[in-house]
Amino acid sequence: MIDIDAFVGQIFVILLLVVLAIFVIVVIFRSIRIIPQAYAGIVERLGRYQRTLQPGLALLVPFVDRVRPLVDMREQVVSFPPQPVITEDNLVVSIDTVVYFQVTDARDATYEIANYLGAVEQLTTTTLRNVVGGLNLEEALTSRDEINGQLRVVLDEATGKWGIRVSRVELKAIDPPASIQDSMEKQMRAERDRRAAILTAEGSKQSQILEAEGRRQAEILRAEGDKQAQILRAEGESQAIQAVFAAIHAGNPDDKLLAYQYLQTLPKISESPSSKLWIVPSELTRALQGIGDAFVTKAGDGPAASDAS
Repeated sequence: MIDIDAFVGQIFVILLLVVLAIFVIVVIFRSIRIIPQAYAGIVERLGRYQRTLQPGLALLVPFVDRVRPLVDMREQVVSFPPQPVITEDNLVVSIDTVVYFQVTDARDATYEIANYLGAVEQLTTTTLRNVVGGLNLEEALTSRDEINGQLRVVLDEATGKWGIRVSRVELKAIDPPASIQDSMEKQMRAERDRRAAILTAEGSKQSQILEAEGRRQAEILRAEGDKQAQILRAEGESQAIQAVFAAIHAGNPDDKLLAYQYLQTLPKISESPSSKLWIVPSELTRALQGIGDAFVTKAGDGPAASDAS
């Protein structure tokens, strides 16, 4: 016959061993914690800060130590929704911002601020309104680098005690009102049309100047050519006349032949269009005088002969 008390005792021992094994497993599980790379864990012992866990394997005191949610230590990029900002000239513009920040101290990011992400957003909005509020619309549109630098400096100083480092702040978009955008587009279109008209006028002016310069150069060259042609033609005719005169004088002609040759040469000289001035040599005068004397002599001889007869 089976002893009921012994059986119940065995069951109790088995259950106790099972419970003890489960307890040991739970203790071991709660005593070991693995922290991933680029994360940090805050350990609280009995509700107070005890230490910061680095990436890797960490041992805890079961039921005494508690690990808060892990803190991401990587650089984070947060894009905030558009914020209405009033410029110095009382125009409302909508500005989108992007903030690059990184948690450098997990303890300060956990205990110094309740929600560091919301705090960064609100601080960015207020700082952006202060910076852009001192600029007019044109300066706000053309001074993005200056605005980014001022925002980064202010945010970095304010978030330093929170264990956060702000590395960059970028203005993603600056949208002026629709009426201002339409006016700016019309102004830009008018400016482009004005520049196009100026360039067209300058091109036409340069073209006319070049054409006039070309015509002037052509006329100058044509006149120079005509001048050289007339000079060469006159020189050729002069040399030809000199050659003829030289040949005649070389033959030692008498006065009658010389006068005859001069009389044949003079019409040719007068035919030249370049002959503005006729040069009559002294030999021609003497030759004509000799011819005249001969005619006079012959005329005198005639009556004398008639008288003699």
